[in-house]
Amino acid sequence: MSFLHPRFLVPLAAGFAFVGLALLIVSGHSFAFDSRLVLLLRVPGDPATPLGPLWLGEAMRDLSGLGSFVGLGFMTITASLTLWLCGYRRLAVALAASVVLATLVSTGLKIMIGRERPDIVAHTALTFTASFPSGHAFLSAVTLLSIAGFIGLAARREDITRLCVGLAWALIILIGFSRVYLGVHWPTDVLAGWCLGVAWSSVAVALLGRGMAVDAPAARGARLAR
Repeated sequence: MSFLHPRFLVPLAAGFAFVGLALLIVSGHSFAFDSRLVLLLRVPGDPATPLGPLWLGEAMRDLSGLGSFVGLGFMTITASLTLWLCGYRRLAVALAASVVLATLVSTGLKIMIGRERPDIVAHTALTFTASFPSGHAFLSAVTLLSIAGFIGLAARREDITRLCVGLAWALIILIGFSRVYLGVHWPTDVLAGWCLGVAWSSVAVALLGRGMAVDAPAARGARLAR
């Protein structure tokens, strides 16, 4: 694949974008649009109240829950077991290992960078760790894009791959937006999480997935036939 191919350039650019944002945050740089976007989602003059009806706030909490350790963990276990039972055992192991390692890296980055959560609005969801990068944004991108990529490798069909990636991105964006709406993340936390997640999942699928796709049932059958 050419180095100018989007499949190479996009994750590379995403990786550099994350590093740039991380260095700016560590150096103490702040972004004016962070505050403006957070306040834009609150009732003017009442930063404790999110915009929209009560059901919207509940829907945002539900979406945020899908990006939690429990939500993403359940998705990872389900996808890994499915791949395993279908005969793609190396893909199953690669998926589980990628998500677990990403979870450890997310925790480590939060501890090292230590950015404070938004303090200009009331939080409408509980938080227990630092703000940068958004673990929900990072881990949802890693998990969902890796699942989509590995399913694409197993299915060997571009239409299925595109469908899975499209659905994955729809949920990734909604989860990231929910974190800003709930007031628990700055927009740059979410953006950084997305960038790192894109880079991570791309490497996982390219280096782990494609090499381990040889474990597919069809591939094993071909080897046995020889």
